[in-house]
Amino acid sequence: MSLSFTGKVAVVTGAGAGLGRSHAKYFAEHGAKVVVNDLGGSVAGTGGSAKAADQVVNEITDAGGIAVANYDSVASEEGGANIIKTAVDHFGGIDILINNAGNVRDKSFRKMDLNDFTALIDVHLMGAVYCTKAAWPIMLEQRYGRIVHTTSAAGLFGTHGHTNYSSAKIALVGFMNALKQEGTSKNVLVNCVAPMALTRMTEEVMSPKLAPKMKPEYVTALMGWLCSEENTLAGEIIEAGMGYYSKVQISEAPGYIFKGDEVPSAEQIGEHWREISDMTGALPYSGADDLIRAVFGKLKSVS
Repeated sequence: MSLSFTGKVAVVTGAGAGLGRSHAKYFAEHGAKVVVNDLGGSVAGTGGSAKAADQVVNEITDAGGIAVANYDSVASEEGGANIIKTAVDHFGGIDILINNAGNVRDKSFRKMDLNDFTALIDVHLMGAVYCTKAAWPIMLEQRYGRIVHTTSAAGLFGTHGHTNYSSAKIALVGFMNALKQEGTSKNVLVNCVAPMALTRMTEEVMSPKLAPKMKPEYVTALMGWLCSEENTLAGEIIEAGMGYYSKVQISEAPGYIFKGDEVPSAEQIGEHWREISDMTGALPYSGADDLIRAVFGKLKSVS
């Protein structure tokens, strides 16, 4: 099987370097017309320059591909709309959206200025929201779309000194889970990828021993599969890097049910904590409605 994106239009945010550059070049090499978005700022998200996006566009076109640059910031509704408008104006539509743009401002929460907290929410979370909002009606109307949000193990599992980053990245999972409910029946599929790769944002904390193995292309290969016509999955969270690919899922334990109509005391909850937290037989749910139905079913069975 050889994947082709001929006739498709792909938008990759934060595509001036690292993962985004790798993603943009991949889609172009496989036939897509690509919008290379990059503000051209620092890793903190400050400043701006056309150089980063232009360089990637030149690399694509020199290799025979088709691409156009966009320099808008994802961190505003206007910017997100302009990014998608660039795809529509130049290529007539949009089929693939990779929400990859990011920034970092690392500090312990005690020392963090809240402006540095909201700056990451604005880019990682709201950047994805703004771009998706502009692309969503187009994809629903044409009954085709592939969207991938870039989440992180920092959000899925937590890491020291990244409360802003972790909060934004786990929020993308909730955003995906809700979009999945609205888009899947219309063949608009939304997934999340948690990359492990050497980029501008990770090079200062990356072990030199791991760096040679952490090529962005390992992550890009997964992006290619998730954005293909052949993929029919939505709501997936996949860790990817160094040749390692693994599904991550949110699951719920069978739980413990207190019989009768009386509200249990805090002490009783503590006494049954082992049963409440026993993950043996834990299940994932396709949506909150399925979870609620399952819980009511359990309650009914013991009433």
